[in-house]
Amino acid sequence: MACGVVQLMYAAYFFWPFASRPAEAPADAPGPDAEPVSIVVCAHNELDNLRRLLPLLLQQDYPAGFEIVLIDDRSDDDTYLYAQQLAQYYHEKVRLVSVARTPRGFAPKKYALTLGVKTTRYARLLFIDADCIPATNQWLRLMQRGFAHGGGADVVLGFSAYAAAPGFLNHLIRYETLLTAAQYLSFAWRGWPYMGVGRNLAYTRACFNATKGFASHMRLLSGDDDLLVQDAVRYGQRITVVADASAHTLSEPAPTWRAWWHQKRRHLSAGRAYRLADRLRIGTFVAANVLFYFATVALAFSSNNWVPLAVVYTLRTLFMGAVYARLSSRLGQPVIVGLLPVLDVVYFFQYLALGISLFLNRTLRWK
Repeated sequence: MACGVVQLMYAAYFFWPFASRPAEAPADAPGPDAEPVSIVVCAHNELDNLRRLLPLLLQQDYPAGFEIVLIDDRSDDDTYLYAQQLAQYYHEKVRLVSVARTPRGFAPKKYALTLGVKTTRYARLLFIDADCIPATNQWLRLMQRGFAHGGGADVVLGFSAYAAAPGFLNHLIRYETLLTAAQYLSFAWRGWPYMGVGRNLAYTRACFNATKGFASHMRLLSGDDDLLVQDAVRYGQRITVVADASAHTLSEPAPTWRAWWHQKRRHLSAGRAYRLADRLRIGTFVAANVLFYFATVALAFSSNNWVPLAVVYTLRTLFMGAVYARLSSRLGQPVIVGLLPVLDVVYFFQYLALGISLFLNRTLRWK
């Protein structure tokens, strides 16, 4: 019951109010989007993905003007040639930054992004990964309007959904993405930001300079997004959220369990560098869910507890299912409601398994 109450408190204070918040103004409404923008894309052997992404970026509806800074990070396919051709043809729009090698001990992507940021022309920066696409041609416009929230923001957190595909793994990936977004977006909306995703993140060059870029964690493989947000909070930067469906990006999910496992290990590895308050806030929610399921299994072996156990389990599952379904609708990341109880169990036990894996073996790999 205690674990269930903790979950309900998170749902009632963070998740449900965030999911029920009014939608942002439509993209064609008047708004403060008159500043030019630098879109930054880092690519390592991403030729096919860039051929899909770059035309969609060039079609963004943003009258104030923008540039695309394309970083070729040590690619050994034809990424560089393709980027070079685009830069020559769209010389006012596309700029190429080539990284031949990464200094020993530096995180490759952070080093490449640092070089890219240094070459940007404009004060506002918007980041997207090469294997993503913007949901609409209004993505750039809506993400930039986030800078005007609350009298002026320095960092704008966006949402990146995963494309639907057949199979249970895809359902689990999209559910995990939904719950992660529920936490970092709703916590930030309540005034406790702690992370963002580099697939859809914006900040000013002044913010990048104030936090000294990735200097505090340049040797950590992960964290070009969440640890930058952590530093931004430490340095008093203002952070806001844009959750409009037209401002989302869409990513390709990991195709295999092995690939997804390695991806999640890398993402979670940055968590140990979070502020203590953030780790406690996230850890309390995760622990409440994991202990709830352990307690359920333990009590199921005692016939005296079957009736109260069934009541508590059913009420908690129905309420949390309704909250997650509302979040799914709000963020445009569809999940099958009937699968929610199964996905929830698998998600929290794989989260526990990942934590144990990182504790026993912190060796990570990058592209």
